[in-house]
Amino acid sequence: MTNSAFAFPRPQKALPEGSFTWKAPSNIALIKYWGKHGNQLPANPSLSFTLSNCVTQTTLNFKPLSQTSEEVHFEVIFDGQPSTSFRPKIEQFFNRIVAYLPFIKDYQFEIHTENSFPHSSGIASSASGMSALALCLMQMQKEMDPKMSEDHFYQKASFLARLGSGSAARSVSGPMMVWGKHPEISKSSDVFAIKPSFELHPVFQDFQDSILIVDKGEKQVSSSLGHDLMIGHPYAKARYEQAFENLELLTTILQKGDLNEFVKIVESEALTLHAMMMTSSPYFLLMKPNTLKIIEKIWEYRKQHKSYVCFTLDAGANLHLLYPAAEKENILKFVQNELIDFCEDGRFIEDQIGFGPERLSI
Repeated sequence: MTNSAFAFPRPQKALPEGSFTWKAPSNIALIKYWGKHGNQLPANPSLSFTLSNCVTQTTLNFKPLSQTSEEVHFEVIFDGQPSTSFRPKIEQFFNRIVAYLPFIKDYQFEIHTENSFPHSSGIASSASGMSALALCLMQMQKEMDPKMSEDHFYQKASFLARLGSGSAARSVSGPMMVWGKHPEISKSSDVFAIKPSFELHPVFQDFQDSILIVDKGEKQVSSSLGHDLMIGHPYAKARYEQAFENLELLTTILQKGDLNEFVKIVESEALTLHAMMMTSSPYFLLMKPNTLKIIEKIWEYRKQHKSYVCFTLDAGANLHLLYPAAEKENILKFVQNELIDFCEDGRFIEDQIGFGPERLSI
């Protein structure tokens, strides 16, 4: 599907003043996307689990302007307070999507948003945030075009969210999403994410994710800059080939329920992502000393207890501890007894595989 499929003409009649609220989840990539080209297109395909508890809730208040503007008028309220730090990213997002939602120049917007988890600490707040905002805007289009199909609604929401943050494309559904064209994934696309047609093995359908907050501060290097540093990276070509191969392997693993192979690929992908950061020019390091201490503890625990617990990392210091639901009681004891001291303020988040966003009536 091409970009033209998501065109929407400016409607003849404006919506009256109103408000929509969506709650959208973050996601954790198992096959990592790192590097992009064109207009927010991925250099390699990625596969993610949708989360359940790590969410962004966004309310979009809109009011018709007396006349069409040359720019999009908006204010951002984050955690109940006016925010200027998010404005440049959202302004860029609006500029990118106006060709597909031209009516946004006809309204004054007030964006109220809040996260259930720390912002800019490697838990993909931009993914859930841009997804929630895209869904609110698509709800406006749906009001103008009631005959729109559900499939088109979510495809275009993913398409728009991608223009705000690449990983946001994967936060419009669940429990698993693929973003990026792959020859073995039917209907996969670079311009929006899809829910693959195969069914997860039962062991993965209630998979758990305990997120260990090693550092809740903002990252020293943004993901956008990190992606740009893949241009000319000496290992980029090999990395992209590896991602294609690993995604094909992982789709088989997820259907068969092969936990041993799941652990190998997921941890390898996480470490490869950070290896790309450490070998770019300029190079950078987002893991912290406590990140490494926790990884060593996980390896030791898995060996001693014949566990299937494993870790993954986004572009940050915090670890996602992934494990089958059958191990939850033991893993939470492990966290409390051995890992909590390595977490900032002893903080971790209990999460699990989720099933996508939700429209709220408030």
